[in-house]
Amino acid sequence: MLNYDKLYIGGQWIEPATAELLEIRSPHDQRLVGRAAQASKIDVDLAVSAAKEAFISGSWPRMEPKERQAVIARFNELHAGRSAEIAALVTAENGSPISFTSFLQPALFEQTSAYLRAAAALGWEEKLPSGQILRREPVGVVAAVIPWNAPQQSALVKIIPALLAGCTVILKASPETALNSLLLGEIFNEAGLPKGVLSILPAQRETSEYLISHPDVDKVAFTGSTAAGRKIASVAGQQLKRVSLELGGKSAVIILEDADIKSAVASLKYSSFLNNGEACMAYTRVLAPRSRYEEIVGEAAKLAESLTVGDPSDPNTFVGPMVRADQQQRVRSYIELGVKEGARLVAGGLDIPQGLEDGFYVRPTVFADVDNQMRIAQEEIFGPVLVIIPYENEEEAVRIANDSPFGLAGGVWAGDKEHGLAVARRIRTGMMTVNAAQAGFDAPFGGFKASGIGREFGSIGLGQYVEYKTISI
Repeated sequence: MLNYDKLYIGGQWIEPATAELLEIRSPHDQRLVGRAAQASKIDVDLAVSAAKEAFISGSWPRMEPKERQAVIARFNELHAGRSAEIAALVTAENGSPISFTSFLQPALFEQTSAYLRAAAALGWEEKLPSGQILRREPVGVVAAVIPWNAPQQSALVKIIPALLAGCTVILKASPETALNSLLLGEIFNEAGLPKGVLSILPAQRETSEYLISHPDVDKVAFTGSTAAGRKIASVAGQQLKRVSLELGGKSAVIILEDADIKSAVASLKYSSFLNNGEACMAYTRVLAPRSRYEEIVGEAAKLAESLTVGDPSDPNTFVGPMVRADQQQRVRSYIELGVKEGARLVAGGLDIPQGLEDGFYVRPTVFADVDNQMRIAQEEIFGPVLVIIPYENEEEAVRIANDSPFGLAGGVWAGDKEHGLAVARRIRTGMMTVNAAQAGFDAPFGGFKASGIGREFGSIGLGQYVEYKTISI
């Protein structure tokens, strides 16, 4: 069992203002994984004060970019060296299968490396043809607020570019995954990050709201629900803070008539059901041509029933538990709603797999005969639930794909890749794949519409943490 009874504030381990510790329990069997300090408003004030002082008077913002890059490169190596340990801890805390966390953790080395490449190539100060000087300067004190579903990825995708830009950062970690977030403090200290530059505060919603609205926070970087994102945007608008929001999704994958159906449906294992379906960019709407509809429905049902559900620490498990009891109930309520709305349940459902009654489990579920106006097709469920929507022709498929309040991701499966690319260009989302092509960390990640504001990854993600200054001589 792991215990962090102190908070990481300004690079130091400090007693929290409140003695009450968070208890982190496994969503698989409720065993105690560990205890962690939680932040109050007093701790937020201390962390923001340290960050502001380090930004105004400290060395970090005034270092040469290469010096900051050297510290982050050192962190990247140290973090990679603890990948297996961190993967196991995340799995224990939030129920993500070890097969997923063991894949994701090493991938974060490349995520940070892409930011390092972008920082090395960026013109931090350059002379324009007009003779003016253009400078890129750090935005200031950053509040990075992250969820529980992929905590390390969500943390580093914000902390790393902010630090490379010369900002100081307060990471507000989710209570469910406080342990692995606090562990980052150990690694940053070992990497040589100066005092005052980073704080890590696991906290409940009220404390999080206090941090976001703190007058000395210059920018909020948030990943989470669209509802929470709207509140943050409202606060940021009132205070004229900079803000970037990576929010929800209800992404569609269009299977064209000439596609390889078996390959297209097989890919849903990783695009729709990965990480227990608790993924903002999951392809949760499958758009299938009428001419091949039942074939696709049958293959999708077989896929869902084939997925191993169980103990997330077992390497053979593909779908683990939902993170909390209320999240399990939320997903189950959508399954009940789908039946009431008239959709055809072809796989999964409400029964919990035998022997897993102590955990927050939901079976991988597939609905057919879904109309895009049903709530199960319009609202983000955030669980292993897939809906299959029929379409008559390509024009209707594009219309249905775009008929969503969200616009985060999506995919096209086509026999002709150029045709698939033409369809992908017509979908209003921030990211698209053709025939399940893999995305890299140099390209921007983020969404249209209610899926967010701003982008992450690479040079464009790094640019979210700089201000542009023009100097005329």
